[in-house]
Amino acid sequence: MLQLLWLVVAIPVASATLLALFGSNLSRRVVAVLGAGSVGVAALITLLIGAVFLASPPMGNVYVQHLWTWMSSGGFTPEIAFYLDPVSLLMLLVVTFVGFLIHLYSVEYMHDDEGYARFFAYMNLFVASMITLVLANNLLLLYLGWEGVGLCSFLLIGFWYRDPQNVRAAAKAFIVTRFGDTAFAVGLLLLFTRLGTLDIQDAMHRAAMQWSTGSSIATAAAALLLGGAVAKSAQLPLQTWLPDAMAGPTPTSALIHAATMVTAGVYLIARTHVLFTLAPSIQFLVAIIGTVTMLLAAFSALAQRDMKRVLAYSTISQIGYMFLALGLGAWSAAMFHFMTHAFFKALLFLAAGVVIHAVHEQDLYRMGGLRKELRLAFWAFVIGGSALAGLPLITAGFFSKDLILWQSWAGPNGNAWFWAAGMTGALLTSLYTFRMILLAFYGPQQLHVRAKSGLAVRVSLVVLCSLSLVGGYVDTPPHFGGTPALSNFLNSVLPPLEEVHIGPITETMTVLSASTVFALGLWLAYLIFGPKRSRQPAQNLLEQLWLAGWGFDWLYDKLLVRPFQWIARKSAADPVDVPINGLAQVTVLGYRALRLTQTGQVRWYAAGLALGTAAILAIAFVAR
Repeated sequence: MLQLLWLVVAIPVASATLLALFGSNLSRRVVAVLGAGSVGVAALITLLIGAVFLASPPMGNVYVQHLWTWMSSGGFTPEIAFYLDPVSLLMLLVVTFVGFLIHLYSVEYMHDDEGYARFFAYMNLFVASMITLVLANNLLLLYLGWEGVGLCSFLLIGFWYRDPQNVRAAAKAFIVTRFGDTAFAVGLLLLFTRLGTLDIQDAMHRAAMQWSTGSSIATAAAALLLGGAVAKSAQLPLQTWLPDAMAGPTPTSALIHAATMVTAGVYLIARTHVLFTLAPSIQFLVAIIGTVTMLLAAFSALAQRDMKRVLAYSTISQIGYMFLALGLGAWSAAMFHFMTHAFFKALLFLAAGVVIHAVHEQDLYRMGGLRKELRLAFWAFVIGGSALAGLPLITAGFFSKDLILWQSWAGPNGNAWFWAAGMTGALLTSLYTFRMILLAFYGPQQLHVRAKSGLAVRVSLVVLCSLSLVGGYVDTPPHFGGTPALSNFLNSVLPPLEEVHIGPITETMTVLSASTVFALGLWLAYLIFGPKRSRQPAQNLLEQLWLAGWGFDWLYDKLLVRPFQWIARKSAADPVDVPINGLAQVTVLGYRALRLTQTGQVRWYAAGLALGTAAILAIAFVAR
């Protein structure tokens, strides 16, 4: 069964190719079968592979599938090869299964869109690119998948390209992430020139053997990879593209936030964790970036009016939790939170799509009272929101977030400052989550519901609701009387943290603290945004700053965009351009001259043919 691993990539690629070439000539039913069915088959194969992997683990908990040599130049011979271990298996299960649910939802949600086949072609390629990134045996193949998800995000964010605002949002995402991709590419060159290989496992082994902890070369390599990670995962200072990415269709937002794109940076750091342990200063920087991003994004989420932008800033904040865990060396905790986050964030985005489709509105302050007419969407928001906020002992998000908070306090690299920041982030998460639910579903109803959900949408939401509730029990901590099965599985390839004995009293206090901030956030949300309170958004300067994402766009516009535009205008008359412009003018003149010959009068065409024939015969006669 493990030999079928290549099909998990090949099937979505084949479907994307067929839809791109022939989609306009296919019926919507066939497009739906190809688009959603291909990812469904990939998910089914992944489940079977996972079952075989768990039942009969390969040697070293690693399976490598060599397909062919990509290229060979000197000593550089990268392969098209896939690497399956517990980390990539977890990622693969989430990408394919959650991706399939989003595709199933899209069959109904996008049914009336004129670009139906084009949408599924992009989505299939998106999933295939992420799978390539996850399974890549070498960093060059990983980079191919990395750029693939970047391309697909550009295509999907700007899917409705007739609106210039959507095109600008797509271009912004593409350009901002180029900064990180450039750093990543330089990092690959550095690793190859110093280690002589881009095979991930071989490179990590050589780095551990050749580079000392804290060496300048290890620090530089880790810093360059971190540059790529912060851009792809929308962390400070390159987080500005993600809120604007909400311009794309809602299923696209769900796929970007839950199963692809923004999780790529988390996976990259976890996969190359050896480099970061060799560069403690950069690993500490990862924790700092995650902590600051988590808090700033949570405050911004608290001020947003647009439902999807609340969820976008929420994703930035939750990825910040993952970066915090990675920076503390809690690798398995970061991957655990990645998994639970995929469940409840996909659920929230798809539920938001139901609401937006039903009332044709995204402004929370124009909604209200929708819980009676949109019952499934309401309960999806309650379950997904509770998982996001960390409802104790019931939701998946509690277990993964509590593990990170526990490690930030009691772990060998934790301290009171990280723990306090994490708890503050948890409080803000509860506050902005229930603010969103109260504004959308309680109070007087202001909008009429125009559409209801069909079977495909309902199935997707119900399955994700179930996963958001029970998904955390795969890694129940020992202080809850459970077994951390997922952590033990991941720790077979990721270095586990040193076991910390904090005592039952401290364990109880950490759980009570997490429970307290959840309840406090819920109470404050009801107090400030409850159905009997004013529904007008505040206009104070601080909230305006939060609404604007702390002014990063304004700052970058002043420091980067405007100076670049000024330089471009000033260099428009550069002497170097004269010959190039001259060549263009010659081409234009030639085109205009040839255009004069196209009169549309047959007699002139016949006369031209006759004269041309006579000239050719004359030349041939003279040549003899």
